[in-house]
Amino acid sequence: MNFEAILNQWETQTQQPYGKKRMRKDAKNPAAAYAVENTQTLNPMDYWVRRYGVYDKDADNSENISFFDNLAEKRRQRTMRPQAEIDLHGMTLEEAYGALVTFFEDSVRREYQKILIIHGKGNHSQNGPVLARFVQKFLETNTHAGETGHPKGRDGGTGSTWVILK
Repeated sequence: MNFEAILNQWETQTQQPYGKKRMRKDAKNPAAAYAVENTQTLNPMDYWVRRYGVYDKDADNSENISFFDNLAEKRRQRTMRPQAEIDLHGMTLEEAYGALVTFFEDSVRREYQKILIIHGKGNHSQNGPVLARFVQKFLETNTHAGETGHPKGRDGGTGSTWVILK
């Protein structure tokens, strides 16, 4: 029994065309194919794929290159020296807030990439480091503050915080 005979037997048993015969029938009468599609419920995933297509993230090498360039740029910014710094030692919270707002506005206007905030370790405060916690809260709410961290010990350690500006 050859393959054509098997296909013919399938069609007679199931009353459905198979393979190219189905495509030829639909090509002759496209309205019938459209009617069949509309009467069936469509899987949401199939609908999404038909509407938006499939994106192959590995096919576009330009994005991969820019991704690695972005990583290299972030690494460069982390290791670079701060372009400006502010010392908050001896300030009250209100004074520190005003100074930080002004400092950030000035840094963004001058298009600095990295700044340093010296707030101290809080060794002489009775309830622990007040300014350090305040600076952290300020950075969390500021729209221009990006990545933050503490520099090495010789540059202030936990008594200062560097900020990469967005």
